Amino acid sequence: MIPFVDLRAQYNSIKEEIAEAIQSVLNHSSFIIGEELKKFEEEFSRFCDVKHAIGVANGSDALFLSLRACGIGKGDEVITIPHTFIATTEAISNVGGKVIFVDIDSKTYTIDVYKIEEKITERTKAIIPVHLYGQPADMDPILKIAKKYNLKVIEDAAQAHGAEYKGRKAGSIGDVACFSFYPAKNLGAYGDAGMVLTNDDEISEKVKLLRNHGRITKKYEHEIEGYSSRLDNLQAAILRVKLRYLNGWNDKRRKNVEVYNKLLSEIDEIILPFEADYAKHVYHLYVIRTKERDGLREVLNSNGIATGIHYPIPLHLQPAYQYLGYKEGDFPIAEKTSQEILSLPMFAELTDEQIKEIVREIKNYY
Repeated sequence: MIPFVDLRAQYNSIKEEIAEAIQSVLNHSSFIIGEELKKFEEEFSRFCDVKHAIGVANGSDALFLSLRACGIGKGDEVITIPHTFIATTEAISNVGGKVIFVDIDSKTYTIDVYKIEEKITERTKAIIPVHLYGQPADMDPILKIAKKYNLKVIEDAAQAHGAEYKGRKAGSIGDVACFSFYPAKNLGAYGDAGMVLTNDDEISEKVKLLRNHGRITKKYEHEIEGYSSRLDNLQAAILRVKLRYLNGWNDKRRKNVEVYNKLLSEIDEIILPFEADYAKHVYHLYVIRTKERDGLREVLNSNGIATGIHYPIPLHLQPAYQYLGYKEGDFPIAEKTSQEILSLPMFAELTDEQIKEIVREIKNYY
């Protein structure tokens, strides 16, 4: 059996450091908005070369609170892609905004920058480019459009820990950026956790207020109505340990990709992942394309090789978004992609032997 992600293997490689970090938090018995969180915020902001980092409860909250802090509200339009996890669009809807979809690029699967401007109206307030599968969107054209129309750029970097765009870390480029530390991410907690990054002092202070019931310092003194969305000290302590290994884990992912690509390049029926010349891809997911996706997936699963589909139904065709009035054919690249993509096992501890076994079964299928 080859798992899709092997969290146990990762844990076993650092279990003593994790145990020590957890025990330290237990000994101090400070669990909410404490020293471990402060240190992790400082370390992650340094890692991403950003001025402010604000820990929150999860990646979905990071998006929601960022939109709120940017002043996005009822009736405001926010542009993003239909080929992403629903958390991206839920955040827009939950602040009262309207989701405006733009189709994706056929190679990178990130937002097609040439189709953004035609969707801008007087109600447009922000763009959320999604750094999908570990590869940043093409940010320079997005920033140029945003400047022209006075729009906020909110990076959805939930799958891009350590990725780079023209030498700059994902999360350091837009007005604000959002990370998830869901356990299976390249940098994952042992539960839910998220982070907001920004170089903007005002946005930073607003997110800090919003995450903690509208207060920063004095207990029971609330400047605004807020929410309960805090990254707890236990998760922060765990993430501090794992952050030290992130670059090495990402390098191992990239080496695994080299092995995959070399072996799979012999199969004409498969389209390999594309890495843009502007990007350093960190391969949160290794996603191939084939017209025979469902048949291949069934054979792999029957031979003990776990796979995934990210994502099988574009958001504009989801029941949850029927009210937006989109129909099949509105975003043809996203729709075609959703029928052909297949995510193969990808994690730092994946061995060459496991990759060869996976490829062997794929070759046998074809």
